Amino acid sequence: MARGCVCCVKYSMFLFNLLFWLAGCGLLGVGIWLSVSQGSFATFSPSFPSLSAANLVIILGSIVMVTGFLGCMGAIKENKCLLLSFFIVLLIILAAELILLILFFVYTDKVSANAQQDLKEGLQLYNTDNNIGLRNAWNIIQAEWQCCGVTGHTDWHDALPDKTVPDRCCQEHYNECGRNASNVFWSRGCYEKVVDWLDDNKHLLGTIALCVLVIQLLGMAFSMTLYQQIHRSGKKYDA
Repeated sequence: MARGCVCCVKYSMFLFNLLFWLAGCGLLGVGIWLSVSQGSFATFSPSFPSLSAANLVIILGSIVMVTGFLGCMGAIKENKCLLLSFFIVLLIILAAELILLILFFVYTDKVSANAQQDLKEGLQLYNTDNNIGLRNAWNIIQAEWQCCGVTGHTDWHDALPDKTVPDRCCQEHYNECGRNASNVFWSRGCYEKVVDWLDDNKHLLGTIALCVLVIQLLGMAFSMTLYQQIHRSGKKYDA
């Protein structure tokens, strides 16, 4: 009975981690494609020029792929070293998530103010070379969210010549409409829109975060269960 339960844990852990590994490979491929084809894709912050959407997807894909590989191979091979490494990686990720979450809630106002200031400085990159990704990202966000700038359309006056705004800020969009000061622009800033969206969807986001937490805890529990069973049975494998 006990061995049957362990086998169930083993193959369940293998299957789920195989799916995670495949998802990680997919994310890594998308990130590399974005990096190659889009250049500085959606690099909003001048303080962190490497913090682009492509690089974030590459980092996330790499972490998911490595974690999935450790869990997948550790389970199917019943390798104690790989299972322990899988447990430690999940523990580090969980600790980092908790630390970042605590720091965010403790310094919410400071984080918000610094983020808004950094995004405003990033508007200066809108018309620069090799930032087509940034320009497209702002255009899409302003068109879809019906917003303008970070806190309002006047944010663009310091970034663009002649106190103009991007055409996507116009409520009635047409070519070069942002150069006509008499036009009606979206009054709300995109930062406020994003904050409102997060607030409206906090229950959904909380549910997703809880599911991720449960998956991490189950992964840690399954890996330790399998590790202890292998240890008790006296199996020894090379790393």
